[in-house]
Amino acid sequence: MNPKYLQTLEYPKILERLASHTAFSAGRELALTLRPSSDIEEIRKRQQETTEAHHLLDVRPDVGIGGARDVRPLVQEADISRTLGPTEFLEIRNTLLSARTLRLVLVRLKDEFPLLADTAMGLQECPALTAEIRRCINDKAEVSDAASPELARIRREQISARQQLLARLNRIVTSKKNAPFLQEPIVTERSGRYVIPIKVECKGRIPGIVHDQSSSGATLFIEPLATVELNNRWRQLQLDEEREIERILRQLTALVEEHGPAIRGTVEALAQLDLAFAKGNYSYAIKGIEPLLTEIENGETTVRTEHNPAANPLKLIQARHPLLPAETVVPIDVRLGGDFTTLVITGPNTGGKTVALKTVGLLSLMAQAGLHIPAGESSRTPVFSSIYADIGDEQSIEQSLSTFSSHMTTIIEILDQADEQSLVLLDELGAGTDPAEGSALARALIATLLRRHIMAIGTTHYSELKVYAHSTRGVENASVEFDVETLSPTYVLTIGLPGRSNAFAIASRLGLSQAIIDDAQQWVSPEDMEADQLLGDIKAAREATRAASAAAQAAQREVERQERELAERLGGIEETRREILNEAREEARRELDAVGKELRRLKATLTRRAITHKWLEEAAERIEEIEKEVPPLAPAPPPMAPITGELHVGDAVWIGTLDRMGEVAEVLNGEAEVHVGGYRLHSPLSALELRHRAPPKLESPRVGVPQHASPGMELHLRGLRVEEAAPILDKYMDDAYLAGLPYVRIVHGKGTGRLRQAVREQLAEHPLVSSCRAGERHEGGEGVTIATLTEGPGGLAGA
Repeated sequence: MNPKYLQTLEYPKILERLASHTAFSAGRELALTLRPSSDIEEIRKRQQETTEAHHLLDVRPDVGIGGARDVRPLVQEADISRTLGPTEFLEIRNTLLSARTLRLVLVRLKDEFPLLADTAMGLQECPALTAEIRRCINDKAEVSDAASPELARIRREQISARQQLLARLNRIVTSKKNAPFLQEPIVTERSGRYVIPIKVECKGRIPGIVHDQSSSGATLFIEPLATVELNNRWRQLQLDEEREIERILRQLTALVEEHGPAIRGTVEALAQLDLAFAKGNYSYAIKGIEPLLTEIENGETTVRTEHNPAANPLKLIQARHPLLPAETVVPIDVRLGGDFTTLVITGPNTGGKTVALKTVGLLSLMAQAGLHIPAGESSRTPVFSSIYADIGDEQSIEQSLSTFSSHMTTIIEILDQADEQSLVLLDELGAGTDPAEGSALARALIATLLRRHIMAIGTTHYSELKVYAHSTRGVENASVEFDVETLSPTYVLTIGLPGRSNAFAIASRLGLSQAIIDDAQQWVSPEDMEADQLLGDIKAAREATRAASAAAQAAQREVERQERELAERLGGIEETRREILNEAREEARRELDAVGKELRRLKATLTRRAITHKWLEEAAERIEEIEKEVPPLAPAPPPMAPITGELHVGDAVWIGTLDRMGEVAEVLNGEAEVHVGGYRLHSPLSALELRHRAPPKLESPRVGVPQHASPGMELHLRGLRVEEAAPILDKYMDDAYLAGLPYVRIVHGKGTGRLRQAVREQLAEHPLVSSCRAGERHEGGEGVTIATLTEGPGGLAGA
């Protein structure tokens, strides 16, 4: 596909919206470089992947790439022997752990989501690397004592040396002999060494080395000679610690370099899955569907549909331009191919002709890129080898003031490159020159495209083209409608009728003198006036038919709704009746059992006493007869009128194998967990019949409650409103500070930018945050804010 025509149809804007649904930079790069394919098998694979992701978000909305980052730049730095830092190792570890989690989920669901599971097989855990990073680096991005025995020894000695040094200094500052010389009885630090403050006039009274002086000049900070060796020992251990940490980080860097290919492959697989999830989310956003695909071979189109495999290879039902506001865009129905391969759209300016043209082109590009399209079910589109567009409208979507020569240059280029598998979209055919010559040129262009079996859609104002389309086999008229009463377009596209000029009606509505209008009408031929009136009558008849059909469909839907409601009510009544009957039978059985038990007790007592009573025997016989007359407790038959549809948590179902009602607790992998009384059981969905829908429940965002001292280095706020996110962010920052984390990553997404702005303002004013910044490209970009915390209770400075 030529990038020039992708730009003309605004395809890059679609990619920007798709990219806004990605979760990290590598996925965003794939989204922005997604191009339509002309290979039908590749397109089907892409469409299936989007459909799987869409369905996965239905059943597992929590699935995502987690805290993954694009760590390929870090691997590249390891390749050139640049030692990585603790925070960078944490990013690599978290990415690999997120990949492992995602792989486990998708492989478990491979029967339902085979393409996503196949991609997930490319995710590698690198267990040796993650275990080594976990052993050496803690969640605070510090090299832990467990990293090496040498580091543990150095730190133990360092603590001991520091304690000895501070003890000696404390004895000096608390000595009554030294009190007159001290500015304050404290121990502080200058240039990495512990010192004490003395008055400047007492210099030399306590022998030592001067390291600093106060800004006022009244205080000297000296290191007493008695502590120099202890300070040297402490400082030497600090240097030893730094060297050992550097050695450990170099070893880890070499391990990252060794696992470089696996890490790169994992990030690339994560990016593919991130793109798939973004396509699923975008499908939700535009209420998209997976289109049917048709093939074009040697100018003939193969359409795989049940009813008519040769009609209208391109058929868009209730198609909506994806860049226009969903609440205002008017859906259109478009068909092309079969009986006609060229469609000529006429109608007033700003009536929606160009929007219709772009809708067809853009939805075809989206379908071939593997994206769902905003249209009705059963919409279909051919797989075009190329799509060409010459669009230079002066209104609405994009302004483009092309001249006649630039139009002709583009059209010549299109005619040189287009073939029988192409789609050509031409706006304002023959415009920008003399009307007679422009109209003739437009007819010649249409005839050429028709002769070469190239599918084409064109818009025009020329009335001569209406007649040409009507009288030429393979060409069809279409029009966008205009409401004369409101003097505004309706944007409804009608195929089969050319557009009316409406010039006289509009002039009359605007107040032009009727005498002038009558005079103008005399210059119009009676045939043209009659044809225009006939178009109006046909339009009115079609509108009446459309309204009657819509009313009939609405009535049919209402009847079906009432039937379903009645069936549900009858099913509930029948179930209640059977429960009452079963309870009554059970009660009768209990009473009979009690009487029989008492009778047997009395009979046994009398037998032991060798007493026989005829009435007792008769009573026993009568009890046995009554027991035989009471029918056994038969299980209640299933309630009437099952309800069709998918099962959801909370639905009431009939379990045929048990002849009992139950409540669905979970649905997964073709099975359901059902609560029956106080028991739980697993049953295939085929063995369950839906009887009552669960009442709708309002869901609220789940906020994780930390289970450990560390709340984790990442907080996800995407999908929350500003007022919901603020208290969650505040609580998280408190927990992160108390856990001593050096920095945290707040994921808020991009969206409209309101949540991002609120998060950054809150962090900028937060007393526990020393600084915050937008994420780098490999960290998530503008969808992420990195906040550095002030040194918390867990930090070394607070030790």
